[in-house]
Amino acid sequence: MPDPAEATPPTRRLTLSLGLHQLLAWATTFYVPAVIVGDVARDLGTSPSVLIAGFSGALLITGVCSPMVGSWIGRAGGRKPMAAGALISAAGLLLLAGAPNLATWWLAWAVLGLGMALSLYDAAFATAGATLGPAAPATITGIALIGGFASTLGWPIGSLLLNELGWRSTLLAYAALQVVISLPLILSTVPALVACSALPSKPPPEDHRRDRLQLASLTGFFALRWFITSAIAAHVLLLMSGLGLRPAQAMMAAMLIGPGQVAGRLLDWLAARWLGPLSRARIGALLFPIGSLLLLSGLPEAAFGFALLYGVSNGILTVNRGTLPLLILGPQGYAARIGQIALPVMLAQASAPTLAAPLIARVAEPEVILLAGAVAGVSALMLLPLRIRHAGG
Repeated sequence: MPDPAEATPPTRRLTLSLGLHQLLAWATTFYVPAVIVGDVARDLGTSPSVLIAGFSGALLITGVCSPMVGSWIGRAGGRKPMAAGALISAAGLLLLAGAPNLATWWLAWAVLGLGMALSLYDAAFATAGATLGPAAPATITGIALIGGFASTLGWPIGSLLLNELGWRSTLLAYAALQVVISLPLILSTVPALVACSALPSKPPPEDHRRDRLQLASLTGFFALRWFITSAIAAHVLLLMSGLGLRPAQAMMAAMLIGPGQVAGRLLDWLAARWLGPLSRARIGALLFPIGSLLLLSGLPEAAFGFALLYGVSNGILTVNRGTLPLLILGPQGYAARIGQIALPVMLAQASAPTLAAPLIARVAEPEVILLAGAVAGVSALMLLPLRIRHAGG
């Protein structure tokens, strides 16, 4: 018999530990290229776009591995998978730090792709859902809120380390953080076994068909939204500069996106007292197209309003990506479903910058953002058929 204290850790402690883990995991993996790629390109004698291809390959690996990671967490709980993620990420960072050429650089990102599948939000959300069952949404919101500071802290701290230590020593420091902080956090707070095992064995056939339709709607919505988000993120300074802003203003507008994302997660948490989860998700989905419509004014200052609403929208939907599958489809098989949703989402995220580049090169920036807003508005229609049907939601 498992120890009850082992199976049901205090919710607050789990939220804080997984939130801090997410902050470190994102800052030391996903946001690394934005910090070091310029220096690496000079040292290895190549172009930043060639180096970014290794990162895109890592995202593809993350997506392909996510369903298997979700199933593993669903069977065994999150301790072993997420501990393995910290160790594999550390190994990838060590390999990256010592990369003498492009082949080693790409190999290191392949290792990091697996590490990210075992470490980032999808793994953390699956762990919370497998551990807490129907009580997990509040913990998922807390994890996303804390993890939302990864870019806000990761970019300036990473830039400081880069200037003081160089890119190789910065990566060595990141690897040490994985082993010294992330790994002990996981081993001391994440349960080894799934706590919520008293679940129905098999849903009725009509529920199964309905759940498949709901899962398809959720997956389609998040894949489309993350495609747009990834395309904009990769070209954000170019897009902001094309809205009539000076270079310093374009940078300021782009910097609003990060705080907007944190504000969105906080607003989602605060609004839970008055609005249900689907209402919050639908509002969050519409903030992006509403923000894009501000550009119709033709005023350069409208770019700041767009950037803020776009960030708030992304922040709300990051939380929803973890909570909606649990609330709509229930805790049965939740961790595996998170992995199933992650596969097309990560594939969309990895391919978007390359696929969107020709359009961005040929179409004026305001029209690009208006088009993205229109697509985001269409994607929001996929949320209309969804219903909260399970207890605890």
